Amino acid sequence: MKNTSEKNQFDFENLGKRVKELRIANNLTQNQVADALHVTPGYISNVENERTAMSLRVLSYYAKLTGITLDSLVGMVEPEYETTALDHEILSVLSDLSNSQKRKLLDTIRIWKE
Repeated sequence: MKNTSEKNQFDFENLGKRVKELRIANNLTQNQVADALHVTPGYISNVENERTAMSLRVLSYYAKLTGITLDSLVGMVEPEYETTALDHEILSVLSDLSNSQKRKLLDTIRIWKE
């Protein structure tokens, strides 16, 4: 049985790897991420090397910092959740488009679908 502190943490395989990939893709150092999340660089290193897991709070801030939704981050880690996370990420991106951009995208999708 997990203790109380473990209940507030994720235990996904490859989460550390994904965290590191996102950090690098966003041209961020461990120090920059640590400063933004109000944690230590050692904590970020431990997460990336899968020695510790991020709390839900830190994980949600990390998703925001790297420009993705928490659903998307979790979906990239958990294969069973990937489809739902992808749908949420698409809807999130769509919500930022103007009506004109949405029409153009819809026309493009219709052409691609045929």
